[in-house]
Order: sequence, then C-alpha cells, then structure tokens
Amino acid sequence: MAINSYQKKNSLQKQKQKRNLRSSVLAEFWFYFSENRGAVIGLWVFLFLVLIAIIAPFAAPHGPVDQYRDALLVPPVWQQDGSWKFILGTDAVGRDILSRLMYGARFSLFIGLVVVTIAATGGILIGLIAGYFQGVLGTIIMRIMDVILAFPSLLLALVMVAILGPGLINAMIAIAIVLQPHFVRLTRASVINELSREYVTSARVAGASTIYLITRTILPNCLSPVIVQATLSFSTAILDAAALGFLGLGAQPPTPEWGTMLAEAREFILRAWWVVTLPGLAILITVLAINLMGDGLRDALDPKLRRS
Repeated sequence: MAINSYQKKNSLQKQKQKRNLRSSVLAEFWFYFSENRGAVIGLWVFLFLVLIAIIAPFAAPHGPVDQYRDALLVPPVWQQDGSWKFILGTDAVGRDILSRLMYGARFSLFIGLVVVTIAATGGILIGLIAGYFQGVLGTIIMRIMDVILAFPSLLLALVMVAILGPGLINAMIAIAIVLQPHFVRLTRASVINELSREYVTSARVAGASTIYLITRTILPNCLSPVIVQATLSFSTAILDAAALGFLGLGAQPPTPEWGTMLAEAREFILRAWWVVTLPGLAILITVLAINLMGDGLRDALDPKLRRS
C-alpha cells in the first residue's frame, strides 16, 4: 500500500512538472511574440477575419449571389446615391459587395488552410526521407524539388491548372504542389542539422528504430522553422489563388472569391472604383496580417532572433 501511494504521488508530481513546463514555454513564446507589435496587430486582424468567416452566413446582410437588378453599381453609403441597404455598394449585376467580401473570407481562409496542410504534410514527409537517407534517394528527391523551383511559381500553377482544368479544387492542388518544395528543402536542412546532435546519437545507441528516430526524436525539433514557413505559405496560397481566380482558372463565377471578384470588376475600374478596390484591399489586409504574424513567429521560435 505504501509503495502504491508513493508511486501515485510521484506520478502526480511528474504531471504537475509537465504542466508547469508547458505553461512556462507558452509564456516565454508569448513574451517574445508580443514584443513584435506588428505581429500582435496581425494576429488580431487575422482572428477578426476568422470570426467574419465563421459568422458570415448569419451576419451578411444579403446572400453572396443574390442579385438586385434595380440596384446596379450602387456606390458605398458614404457617397452620393449610396444606400444603407448596400453599405459597401453593389457590383455590375446588383450583388452586395459587403456580403460577397464576408463570404470571400471563408473561401480565402479555406484555400490557405487546405493548401498549407497538403503542402506541409507532403513536404515534411518527403523532407524527412531526403534528410535521413542522404544517398541516391535523397539526391533524386532534391533534384526533383530543384526542377520544380526552377519555374516561376505562378506560371507553374497556371500550367498545372490548365492541365487539370479550371476550378477551385484543382487550383488548390496546383498551389500545394508548387509550395511543397519549400517545405521539403527546409525540413531536409533541419534533419541534417539534427542528425549530428548528441541526443540523436544517444537514441541510436539505445536501440531506437528508424521510424522512432524520425518521428519522435528528430521531427519535433525540426518543426519551428516549418511552422514559420507554413504561416508565410498561407499568405502565398491566398495570393496565388486570387491570381488564378483573376485569370479565370481558379474559383469560377458566381463564387464570392476575392480574386474572382476582381476579375469580374476589371471593366468597371474607372466607373465604379469600389467594385475593384474593396476586394483588393481585402486581399492586401489579409496577406499583410498573415505576413506580420509570420515575422512574429520567427522571432519567437528562433532563439538567435530573440531580443535580449
């Protein structure tokens, strides 16, 4: 009974120590992250966009594809002839700009999440293999990645979408493939760096299997730069998806995607500035906020960049 009581007490102490360690790590991370004011602003803007995307079906004043034929190219409410019914105005077929922007946030964030998930998962897996097995296999993998990186990213995405066919799903697949080499190269470099560490040698001497070494020993110590890259790739995915939508190869009308909205409004640049400017500002603010967050993550996760 005494032994069981001692073991239970020892287990509770270990759990408490783990919780304290996690809370201290999070506190340290937030301290360095919050030192970058731009990153904090970017975080709040990003959270606001996420909130808008979640509540869009309930908060949007109109449906994203509802057309009001008696209200074509109505200006924003603060301009002459503006209406409170359409706060940010309407487009050429009478659709509410504010509602389409709110629904567009859902599409843009969904695109970024799916693209980064696919690119990061595949890139980390391939990078781990290329970094751990540095023979012929690793060389072949890296030469393939070099070939992909030799092409301009948007041009390669355009070619792939042209082959697969226009559409949002095909555009996301193409962008994910284009972004994948960055994760492969970054993961491979981190793995090669970690392989020379003493803890990896100790794990090998202790008889750890290859899978255990890769997944449990090396991978957790390679995630910091990958997380920063994922954040920056999120904004790149949104930009590339908007570019493909603008060229007619991404989301197809009447989908309320910001790039598609820009494409539909090209001929009204001089007559109705709000139809083009507002989706462009939405893309600009979103990408800027995510990039600022990426800078803050880099400062918080890289000890060399931390301010004393």
